[in-house]
Amino acid sequence: MNPTSKQRKIAGVVPAPADLPRLRAGQRVRVGNLTPVGHYRVPTYLRGKEAVVEAIMSHRAVNNEEEGFGRNAGSLGVYYRIAVPMTEIWKDYAGSLGDNLRIEVFETWLEELDDDRP
Repeated sequence: MNPTSKQRKIAGVVPAPADLPRLRAGQRVRVGNLTPVGHYRVPTYLRGKEAVVEAIMSHRAVNNEEEGFGRNAGSLGVYYRIAVPMTEIWKDYAGSLGDNLRIEVFETWLEELDDDRP
């Protein structure tokens, strides 16, 4: 179940736009082709690959990659579970076209793709 659907709603309270997830389930994204120095949780073989957001994993959470280097300063963001087609990772993948690799990724790694793309 999507964690955002479990959130308690308080009458008369409207969340600020900055508190809402930037992406939605079903949205197409690209994993950023970033090359930060140090250890980061996004595998290099997924960088630059296209994927689909499957779920919003947290509403607002600490970016643990930055926190691990002591650079976070309390900034919050959203984690998403994405599905990367195996054919996106290995062009000659011989398995089912529906096979995907799933991984949770912090929002700073994800770039929105136009919904009109083929």
